Amino acid sequence: MDIDWDDLRLFLDVARLGGLSAATGTTRLSAATLGRRVTVLEKQIGEPLFVRQQTGYRLTTVGEELLRRAEAVEAAMQSLTRWREGNLPDRIVRVSAGPWTSAFVSAHIGEIWTVDDGIRVELVTTTDRVDIGRRAADIGIRSERPTEQWLAGRQSGKVAYAIYSGRRLINGIAAGLFVGVTGEAANLASARWLQAHHGDRIAVRGNNTHSVRELVAAGAGLSIFPCFVGDSDPRLVRVAQPIPELETDQWIVTHHEERHSPPVRKVADRIAALMRAHQPLFHGETPIR
Repeated sequence: MDIDWDDLRLFLDVARLGGLSAATGTTRLSAATLGRRVTVLEKQIGEPLFVRQQTGYRLTTVGEELLRRAEAVEAAMQSLTRWREGNLPDRIVRVSAGPWTSAFVSAHIGEIWTVDDGIRVELVTTTDRVDIGRRAADIGIRSERPTEQWLAGRQSGKVAYAIYSGRRLINGIAAGLFVGVTGEAANLASARWLQAHHGDRIAVRGNNTHSVRELVAAGAGLSIFPCFVGDSDPRLVRVAQPIPELETDQWIVTHHEERHSPPVRKVADRIAALMRAHQPLFHGETPIR
C-alpha cells in the first residue's frame, strides 16, 4: 500500500513537536484525528513509530528511520514547489517561540525580514520546546539557556511578569476574582504561580493565553501576563509591581552548526537586536498606568 504524503507531513509535525497536542497548532487538526492518522501510518509501516508517554511522543528506532526518510521527501516536495512557483528563494528560516513572543515578533516582522533578504521566514508558535537539534526550527526564543552541546545561545534580556486588570472595574474584576488557564498553557510558570497563590479565587478559565487576555479586558477578572504584553495593551492596567520569582531570562538559540549560516545569522541577529531595543518593555520598566 502506498504511503500518503499528507500522512507523512502529519507524522513530521508530531515527531518534531513531540506529541499530538503540540501538533494541533501546526496541522489545524484535533489530537484525536492526528492520533488516528498516526495509527494508520503505523499499520502501513508495520511497526510502532512512537512510544506514547504522558509527557509526549518519543520516536522508536523505526520512527527515527522514517523521520530521516520523510525529511528527504519533504525537501524534495519543497524543491518541486519552489520550481513550480519559479521565483521564491530556497532558504527557509524557521523561528520557534511561545504565543506571546511569537505575536511580538509578528508585529515587528519588518525589523526581522524584508523581501530583499532572499529568504523566507516561518514562525512556529507553541508552548512546547521545539527540537532545534532535529531541525524542527532554526532559531528558538527561549526562557532558559540551552544545555545541549549541539545548541548555541545568547541572552537578549529578561522578561518580567505582573498582575493586570481590565480598565473597567466590573464583574469579576470588581469582585477581586481571577482568570486562570487550563489545557497546555496551565503548565506555564505564571499559570502555576496564579494557581498556587490565588487558586481559590479563580472564577473563569481560558484554554490559551490570548483568550485569557480577552477575558481580563472584558472584566472577567485579573490575571498574570508578561509585562511586554500587559503594558502594551491599552485595555489592560498593571495593578502591582512585577513578581520577582516569575522573572525569566530570554535566549536566542540556534543549532551550533547553523549559527554561522548567513540566513540564520541574519535573522537571529535582527531578533536579538529587536529584543534588546525593547528591553525596558520586556523587563517591566514602563510606569504603572
